Amino acid sequence: MDFAELVHPLVRTLITAAYFITMLVIIGVIMLENRNPLKTISWIIVLLTIPVLGVILYIFFGQNWRKEKIIARKGLKNHDLFASISHSQVKKLSDSNLLLNTGIYTKRNIIRLLLNNANAIVTHGNRVNILNNGVETFTAIIAEMEKARSFIHLQYYIFDDDIIGNRIIETLKKKAEQGVEVRVIIDDVGGWQLKNSFYKKLKESGIMVERFLKVRFPMFTSKVHYRNHRKIVIVDGKVGFLGGINIADRYLYGMKNYGVWRDMHLRIEGDAVLAMQEIFLTDWYFVKQEELTDQKYFPAIPPAGEKLVQIVPSGPDSDWPAIMMGYLQSIASAMKYVYIATPYFMPNEPVLMAIKAAALGGIDVRLMIPEKSDAEFTHLCSRSYIKELLLAGVKVYFYEKGFLHSKLLVVDDLVLSIGTANMDFRSFEHNFEVNAFIYDREKASEARNIYLDDLNDCRQIYYDIWAGRSRWMKIKESFARLFSPLL
Repeated sequence: MDFAELVHPLVRTLITAAYFITMLVIIGVIMLENRNPLKTISWIIVLLTIPVLGVILYIFFGQNWRKEKIIARKGLKNHDLFASISHSQVKKLSDSNLLLNTGIYTKRNIIRLLLNNANAIVTHGNRVNILNNGVETFTAIIAEMEKARSFIHLQYYIFDDDIIGNRIIETLKKKAEQGVEVRVIIDDVGGWQLKNSFYKKLKESGIMVERFLKVRFPMFTSKVHYRNHRKIVIVDGKVGFLGGINIADRYLYGMKNYGVWRDMHLRIEGDAVLAMQEIFLTDWYFVKQEELTDQKYFPAIPPAGEKLVQIVPSGPDSDWPAIMMGYLQSIASAMKYVYIATPYFMPNEPVLMAIKAAALGGIDVRLMIPEKSDAEFTHLCSRSYIKELLLAGVKVYFYEKGFLHSKLLVVDDLVLSIGTANMDFRSFEHNFEVNAFIYDREKASEARNIYLDDLNDCRQIYYDIWAGRSRWMKIKESFARLFSPLL
């Protein structure tokens, strides 16, 4: 036996020992973080059952960046100003006649919650238009950008280099040539399909464009899981757009294997736009290290309407999962009905329990999800919740006309939330999201009617039929749900 034969097993033993020590250290770190027990157990199962790959997955996706905030907001002038305003509004909320005058006093705890957990200032004097599809959305956005005189700010998760993408780029180029400041943020993972030449072309045209949280090795390896899922457009600080619609042809023409790409968006005028601006400028500071505080970015504007709106950001840069908590409080406050539409339904335990408790308490709770999805594993996970929802009395509907991508929550003809957040773990805990919470009977009723109209393109799921699906399908759904906290 030569020396090499003696060394080989020794080296192999040392490598194995080093791996198991590393794995035990990671498990210890996960346990000390005091996360949700389901998430902790899921990661431990991954580490124990998938050697080597489990450790790699944890390095990429498992680290908790909420405690170690990716973006430090405190100290930024714009953020500190809005935080000061929100703290003042919390103190004045109980004494205000505003809620009594608008008829939403019963929902004051939602407003107070979002003031406290997200510094989401209460804005009134807003005009809100619900844009019910891609055609309405892109038509309105391009028309508003054409009117720009000072600046245009855009932020998107996906910005495709396709027909609508190039039409918007041409509009932005033209405005830049006219002296309008144009700033664009595109998420680096959502924009992976974009070539460097795309960004170069924009910069050469006078458009300031940055990629959010670039995924480069080794520095950003652990941050690939934390994506900027926001969709924001701001024109001259007076008009803003947000919602679920990315810049992509699918929202106009559908897709061959899915049909219509069903989604909705908002056009907002009024002080709520200034809250959207604060979110954009904070993200711009992160990608560019440039803090913009000039008064022109926060112009004084007259009331555009009478709608009460809170613009709510959420993400690993915040102390609390603000939008998730807003959903939870809204559902718990329901007296008549809760209507939910979401493409991905993987709620955490508190939200799931609130939905079931509302239904068991006699509230008309309805959930709309797509019949077919662009993400098979998450779709299987969504299906795993249906049995218990049906048993609790929740009415579940599968949207059949195409792919349902809308993110909508309507409660009691009083509260409406439209934005970028899905009802899933990723939106609640990992992604940078933004939703508008609108407290208004007219707009909530309008959204309710849109929802009821969409039900005409759905099939309702009944327990007896659902229970009869194949055992193999049930196994696949249960397996997917096991790993849902990691998605």
